[in-house]
Amino acid sequence: MRAILLAGGLSLLLSLLGTRYAIRYFTRLGYGQEIREDGPTSHHTKRGTPTMGGVAIIAAAVLAYLLAKLITGSMPTASAMLLLFLFVGTGLVGFLDDFIKIYKQRNLGLRSKAKIVGQTIVGLVFAGLALSPWLEDDRGVRPASAAISFIRDLSWLTLPAAVVAVFILVMVIGGSNAVNLTDGADGLATGASVMVFGAYTIVNIWQNNQWCGQSSIDYGQCYEVRDPLDLAVLASAITGACFGFLWWNAAPAQIFMGDTGSLALGAAVAGLAVLTRTELLLIILGGVFVLETVSVMLQVSWFKVTRRVTGTGKRLFRIAPIHHHFEMVWDEITVVIRFWIITGICVAAGTGIFYAEWVAGT
Repeated sequence: MRAILLAGGLSLLLSLLGTRYAIRYFTRLGYGQEIREDGPTSHHTKRGTPTMGGVAIIAAAVLAYLLAKLITGSMPTASAMLLLFLFVGTGLVGFLDDFIKIYKQRNLGLRSKAKIVGQTIVGLVFAGLALSPWLEDDRGVRPASAAISFIRDLSWLTLPAAVVAVFILVMVIGGSNAVNLTDGADGLATGASVMVFGAYTIVNIWQNNQWCGQSSIDYGQCYEVRDPLDLAVLASAITGACFGFLWWNAAPAQIFMGDTGSLALGAAVAGLAVLTRTELLLIILGGVFVLETVSVMLQVSWFKVTRRVTGTGKRLFRIAPIHHHFEMVWDEITVVIRFWIITGICVAAGTGIFYAEWVAGT
């Protein structure tokens, strides 16, 4: 428990101070954000705001995690190292995307195919190692399971390893792009990430308290997770890093996380769902990310269908993702706060379902 508190506190402090330094450094280098022309007109005033702030989030979380392990004298586990690889790896893909935007002074960075290739490479390596027998613990448990899970593994959904690897890859790409779509208003994705990673910290702590690796636990109700305590430490570190970054990213934002941060955070939350055996529960916990993604899918699909039928494409929303639609009705701060409230409801519902399942089985 001391490592969890240390990781959260240190990452908060490192992110708070590191982001301030990043604002000055990126401003001096001229690393400003380009704004999409078809977005809300109120966003045009944000052009030139420093971006790539995700570097501060990633650096603070990784450094705080390692410091917490060093101070407590414990070694990193296989699950945490895999999650770190996924977190940093997708962050590097986002960094390349952001850098190209800045270098070429345009709102488009990496081509969509190149971005997907980068995410696929990182995601497949993560999936392959997580399912590998090389990383089994002394009880024969691997970081990821061959069964799809909700709160625990669903035995009737046990699949071949290759199919599970593809499922994990879809989760990683979907999660990273979902947070990327949400990151379109000051503080929106950052605040939502604080709540979702905070929820996973609680989930991991509870799983550790009821972990099957403890001899005193009732094996009918325990959780078969590879390294729940260490995952809680890393989830706490990411939560604290997002919290510290939010100080500077809240409206009016002095820095944006960019794809560096959004791709890393989205992949990390997907990775946590895989490693904690709560893959389908993520749909509820990350409900706001799902909402943003579905709004884009509906917008594109409806436009294509109506264009094919009537010859003129029509839109369901004024603009997608959906938070931009509401910015046409409310001011940006109101939209962000209300979407934070939605996130809070989703997180409360998800953690409530998680706990209720355990209570109902006792």
